[in-house]
Amino acid sequence: MMIVDASVALKWVLDEDESEAAIALLTRHELAAPDLLWIECANVLWVKARRGQITAQDARAALAAIDAAPIRSLQTRPLALVAQAIALDLGQTAYDCLYLAAALSERTQLVTADTAFAQVARAHPVYLGAILAL
Repeated sequence: MMIVDASVALKWVLDEDESEAAIALLTRHELAAPDLLWIECANVLWVKARRGQITAQDARAALAAIDAAPIRSLQTRPLALVAQAIALDLGQTAYDCLYLAAALSERTQLVTADTAFAQVARAHPVYLGAILAL
């Protein structure tokens, strides 16, 4: 099993660099994510619709497709304290660190398309093996 974040899930429904690699994860691995993933994706899609980059109908369809993906949902609350500790340690948002906390809790790896976050996390010896860039 692997943890995925919103940056990966959005690549399933938006035509972006590395979308093919993100889609391949769906068939090759069991996936899980903190339940924050769905609202993060909803917000990104809302922003894109508001800016006229996609239609409201496309935003709805994209979120429905993400919702239909075979991702096990992990509760956020049990991960909050660890996510905050990681955020304070790395100087990154608790939102991003929640996914890393989930990976550590599940004893697996986080796959992210957020290269800046991956680079910061990999620079810390504790998290080096817990994160994979897409």
